[in-house]
Amino acid sequence: MDILQIAILGVIASILYIILKDINKSFAFFVILITGLIIFLAVIRQISIIFEMIQTLGQKANIDGLYIETILKIIGISYIAELGANLTKDAGLSSVANYIELAGKIFILLLAVPIITAIIEAIVGFLPTV
Repeated sequence: MDILQIAILGVIASILYIILKDINKSFAFFVILITGLIIFLAVIRQISIIFEMIQTLGQKANIDGLYIETILKIIGISYIAELGANLTKDAGLSSVANYIELAGKIFILLLAVPIITAIIEAIVGFLPTV
């Protein structure tokens, strides 16, 4: 599925949502939910290609696989949290969306701690000892 098909699907789903929201709000939300999942599944193939490229570049640059894997997990968490937050905002539950975003940030911070530690250790290693 290319970007033109995704855009057309999004426009059609938006029109259906506008028509259905006054008739049956829960069905209208279901249309948006299914559309989001279809687009996510169509894009996930492209994301896997990008992940493979990043891993290959990391291997060529002789970067520890743990760091590349952590960065890829962080990217995945951010996209999943954003998708979940947007879907709950569409359902009119902005407070739940805020909690999803907060949870995503905490998980990202948790994964980033080893990288931050390695950076601090490298900086301290460059400093002259007193």
